[in-house]
Amino acid sequence: MTIEARLHRSQGALTTLSNGKHVWNADVAKTLGSDDLAPNPHDLLNSALAACTALTLELYLRRQRWPVTSLQVKIEHAETRGDDGKVNYQLQREITVTGDLTEEQRARLLEIAEKCPIHKVLEGAVSINTQLS
Repeated sequence: MTIEARLHRSQGALTTLSNGKHVWNADVAKTLGSDDLAPNPHDLLNSALAACTALTLELYLRRQRWPVTSLQVKIEHAETRGDDGKVNYQLQREITVTGDLTEEQRARLLEIAEKCPIHKVLEGAVSINTQLS
């Protein structure tokens, strides 16, 4: 699937993103010269993991018919630069599940969270090939 980003320079750095079916926005903080009208790219990356985790768990919970009344996923990140100049991006994921679950069921939910497709992408090797036209 292709994601297209269109920058609206007349609105600071507001950027419209689309996958051809849905449209959403990204922006940067006022301190970076925009109006902070939408999530920044780090928020979008972190939200991909949060959404994928929640959806993966929800699909599993539906199949199992476990008595869960609420599910929340929080993602925080920290960044450092290595001596080679590369960014080390550390994600902290907290999953809160409300429901009458056994310890075994809760442990299984942690295993399922690790199977989220975005989790797998972020832990794997990612390469980016760029061309300017």
